[in-house]
Amino acid sequence: MTDTQKKIAALTAVVQYMQEEELAAMQLASPAAETAAPAGPKLWALNGRQTQMQLRNLMQLRALGRMA
Repeated sequence: MTDTQKKIAALTAVVQYMQEEELAAMQLASPAAETAAPAGPKLWALNGRQTQMQLRNLMQLRALGRMA
């Protein structure tokens, strides 16, 4: 292998490494687009709201004297 071939191989390796590093940096900058789970209802929040509404309804019924 001649010196020019060695230089070309080394430069090619450096350019390839830099491109891979740039790609990795871009993927770290925006992970939400690829790894985020689909947005759906938050079950704990829905359960909390439902419980609050049931308690409020129960208190209103007791205030009006409709429950013993």
